[in-house]
Amino acid sequence: MKIKRRKEQVQENIDISPLIDMVFILLIFFMVSTTFVKDMKIDINRPEAQSQEISEDKSIRVQVDAARNIFINGQEVSSWVLQSHLRPLLRESLEKSVLVIVDAQVSADKLIEVVDQCRLAGAKDVGVATQSEVGV
Repeated sequence: MKIKRRKEQVQENIDISPLIDMVFILLIFFMVSTTFVKDMKIDINRPEAQSQEISEDKSIRVQVDAARNIFINGQEVSSWVLQSHLRPLLRESLEKSVLVIVDAQVSADKLIEVVDQCRLAGAKDVGVATQSEVGV
């Protein structure tokens, strides 16, 4: 007579908790190191002025017309020399403020470029206005 021995079934379990820990660590690493860039276009609807009031302050006026031409106190300048023309004027000015007057058809990227150039030239206060807001 044969004696049947029972084989003990040994269950081999794989411990996956270190694997789960590694996955969470990698997930956190990629979430922290990834920059979320959302490419957005800025659409600005500039309002029309309800009243006209002439600005009497001594700020330097930078005007941008519909053809994207830039004028400083009535003189036309190129956008790449805007800083060099503004620096001497800002040194002489006590308030160091610039008023950017834009046309309604000027795109937002051109407006941002002009404001950035004014700040880089040393202007402390940069204001933006439409043509009728300043009475020009």
